[in-house]
Amino acid sequence: MADRSYVYEPVSTEAPVKTQAHNMEQGQLWRQYIIAGVANIATIALGFALGWTSPVNLKLLDPNDTPLSRPVTNDEISWIGSLLSVGAMFGPFIGGFLASKIGRRWSILLSSVPLIVGFVLVVAVQNVAMIYAGRVFWGLAVGMLYTVLPMYCAEIATDDTRGALGSFLQLFVVLGFLLVYGVGPFVPYFTLQYVGIAVVAVFCVLFFFMPETPMYYLNQDDVDSAAKCLQIIRGKSRAGVQAELDKMAAEVKAANEKTANLSDVFRGANFKAFYISCALVAAQQLCGINAVLFYMATIFETAGASLDSAIATIIIGAVQVGASAVTPLVVDRLGRRMLLLISCTGTTIGLGLLGMYFILDTNGNAVVDSMRFLPILALVLFIVTYCVGLGPLPWAIMGELFPIEVKALASPIATAFCWMLSFLVTRYFNPIADAVGMGVAFLIFGVCCIIAFFFTFFMVPETKGKSFQEIQEMLAGKTSPSKSEKM
Repeated sequence: MADRSYVYEPVSTEAPVKTQAHNMEQGQLWRQYIIAGVANIATIALGFALGWTSPVNLKLLDPNDTPLSRPVTNDEISWIGSLLSVGAMFGPFIGGFLASKIGRRWSILLSSVPLIVGFVLVVAVQNVAMIYAGRVFWGLAVGMLYTVLPMYCAEIATDDTRGALGSFLQLFVVLGFLLVYGVGPFVPYFTLQYVGIAVVAVFCVLFFFMPETPMYYLNQDDVDSAAKCLQIIRGKSRAGVQAELDKMAAEVKAANEKTANLSDVFRGANFKAFYISCALVAAQQLCGINAVLFYMATIFETAGASLDSAIATIIIGAVQVGASAVTPLVVDRLGRRMLLLISCTGTTIGLGLLGMYFILDTNGNAVVDSMRFLPILALVLFIVTYCVGLGPLPWAIMGELFPIEVKALASPIATAFCWMLSFLVTRYFNPIADAVGMGVAFLIFGVCCIIAFFFTFFMVPETKGKSFQEIQEMLAGKTSPSKSEKM
């Protein structure tokens, strides 16, 4: 029998060759991008659900367009916007549990169940309560996917592509926003829901054929399945992936030797990873992104912008997609910290301009008539800079910072915290804006972005190009960041 350390079975049907030759295998990098892209089709459906309120709110308020027996009230609009975040608080714990028990792949596939249930409820709508319920089910899927997808993408990626694949989540979410913004204002209420169902169906069919992550199989002591997964993902033979597989197995073995419980999340390097992750998702929500996106059309109507609100919203959606497409291209070159600092600066300026406009408008300043373009300009700046940093990177960084043994415990808590803040922002944005004015509300968000800038500058480590082991050593203070990482 052949020496198994010397001869391996390749992925293709070619004859076995020697390990030394396989050490030079280049593999097929595009496979990682295709697999991550297919997985993130689910987040197109999430973006559709998250942006759904922008075109639908106007329909629900219109006596001639609402599917209900009466127009909804402003308070009901606030609940419709915010209840998705309630579901998203519970989804992470479901997703984290399923990811550890049945795998990342099946957890992602099962997220389609609450998505479909949500669409069924809003299609069969008889009263506002059914819309509330549909939004909660969509939120469950959001929480599940925002927990498991970063985990999945981080575990299939090589060290030098992890940032790019982690940024896919934001890119595909904004594709969902653009879809609902582009279709919603121009089709009947029920047609819009069928478009969303079609997206979920396409995801289920395509992702069914995608692989599980090698890390999950190694956690189950199934080395052969892990090797086959890694061969598919890398496009290499068994010999070609052996060194990487051995490294992964060593990491998993070291992690399994540590019996993690909830208290471990709040100790040492784990706690540092936890509070950095929580601070970044807090910055993501407290910059006001969901208030802006959920009430996009309403903001344009209130501002009296010269462009039709539906067209302006589509422009913003297209800008989101363009900006989000930049991050995967540059994140592994510029690094996470640099993009976060740029993002915090840009969102601060955008919110400042938006707040100034609304304050001038409220005070009846005559200059406002010549500044009707400003809400669009400010929102474009806000969206562009949000999408290159605060949007995608908290999730990518979270997938990198937590060690394997606490990831399933810590990620759901941080994700639930994120969506709790999202609920508070979306539920109380309108009442706060009514009480202090839309302009002051946006300035409050701007102050939060300033705080996020300084937190990132002083506290967030650079993880660009580092292995999971190197990141853990850095968090534990065993290595010193280079000068480039401090910039």
